[in-house]
Amino acid sequence: MAKKTQSKRLTNQHKKSQGVVGIFCNEAKLHDKTVCKISYLVIEQLKKELPQLSFRYRTCIKKEEINKALKKIDPELGQTLFVPNSSIIPDGGIIEVKDDSGNWRVVLVTEAKHQGKDIENIQIGNLVGKNNNQDLMAAGNAIERSHKNISEIANFMLYESHFPYILFLEGSNFLTKTISIKRPDGRVVTLNYNSGMLNRLDRLTCANYGMPINTNLCKNKFVKHKDKTIMLQAASIFTQGNGGKWDVKEMFDIMIEISKTSLQVLGSEIFKQITKRK
Repeated sequence: MAKKTQSKRLTNQHKKSQGVVGIFCNEAKLHDKTVCKISYLVIEQLKKELPQLSFRYRTCIKKEEINKALKKIDPELGQTLFVPNSSIIPDGGIIEVKDDSGNWRVVLVTEAKHQGKDIENIQIGNLVGKNNNQDLMAAGNAIERSHKNISEIANFMLYESHFPYILFLEGSNFLTKTISIKRPDGRVVTLNYNSGMLNRLDRLTCANYGMPINTNLCKNKFVKHKDKTIMLQAASIFTQGNGGKWDVKEMFDIMIEISKTSLQVLGSEIFKQITKRK
């Protein structure tokens, strides 16, 4: 009941401030649920193709696990924890594989966000905004919550050479091209992809260092600057670009591709299991 009350309160708050409400709509909840279901299909496919390996799925990673992983790298890291039961809960959960030493290694983490109902509202003739006299709703900042999970998983995987974090985006706040939508009365409304009021992609590309979206960035990039080598953990951000909905098969294929990239990077550390069971 508390969660429902909070959701309703936040929705009303965004409406009053002319912010986005799509993040709390049924489409957003369905999108989140879909990526979770696809994760189960992905792990079943991996088990089928690689029966010699052990995989597991879990819904969350505890903050204390993240701190423990950081301490292994350097004892000064991972010291602060105020809430003992704090955890990270990605929409699609976490898929892991067991390495030759018996340790579980992350293969896939998936998040899905739906923000922006402008296309749907225009198609059915709804006007939005504080006075219900606008075609477009000014985008809010709800999507920025994704950065917390990305940063925490990056901390958890700081010792790895891969970062299999996928962020699936859906909705009118993630356009990569200008589109035109017709209202029931025949009037055409143009949604400009480069509108600061509408587009929120630039608030997410800091999670992939401004590298291309719709690209598998699972393998960490190592860049050199003067006498330093810097490791970059980049999230793989995917969007339809035209405001359309993701096809389940498309999401599945992307998730499988990145899972297999993870396994390739971990190859030498799971090699014994593969050769032993052949």
